[in-house]
Amino acid sequence: MKILGQKIEFNQPELLERALTHRSAAKKNNERLEFLGDSILSFVITKWLYDNFSHLPEGKLSRMRSTLVKGTTLAEIAKEYDLSNQLILGAGELKSGGFNRSSVLADAVEAIFAAVFLDQGIEKSENFIRTVMKKWLDNVDPDVTDKDAKTRLQEYLQKNGHNIPEYNLLETSGKDHLQTFKIQCLVQELNLSTTAIDRSRKKSEQKAAEQMLIQITKSIS
Repeated sequence: MKILGQKIEFNQPELLERALTHRSAAKKNNERLEFLGDSILSFVITKWLYDNFSHLPEGKLSRMRSTLVKGTTLAEIAKEYDLSNQLILGAGELKSGGFNRSSVLADAVEAIFAAVFLDQGIEKSENFIRTVMKKWLDNVDPDVTDKDAKTRLQEYLQKNGHNIPEYNLLETSGKDHLQTFKIQCLVQELNLSTTAIDRSRKKSEQKAAEQMLIQITKSIS
């Protein structure tokens, strides 16, 4: 069958089915695969950048990697290959438009990468990821690399004479291997606060910062 534009035969087709299954649809869903896929993707992209940009310093390579593995890029990949039509969602998630939600799409892409790795091994999964992402890899520009949300927020606040934001851990829930972190981003001077939840503290902080940037834009428009 074809997945993310690539024809691939799974030895364990149940892995792919699980990768496409959102937690709203079944207990056996793609959350654990997404967790693994995040690391697999980071490794593959890091190695690709290391091999192809030997003249660049670590800081620039890190920013390029951040651009390639961020959620919005993964959601773009999912939309490029019409992945939403293959997702398995619960009724409530379908009704609320989850099949087109960026976070759902991005998580599914990472889960698929993990499923390919578990089924085919690191060499084939590396080739699969590079082929799927060829368009994005070909277009990555070392001199035009998006800064992450936390960096953009901090630079904006400092430029306008404000203190840097605070990030507070409000809640941790779930078992050790499936923990979620609820983070608050607080800008006291502007009386603005946002919260975000994800399976890593770092991702939660980035999401909360992105929401804060949106809030600030609305407040000054």
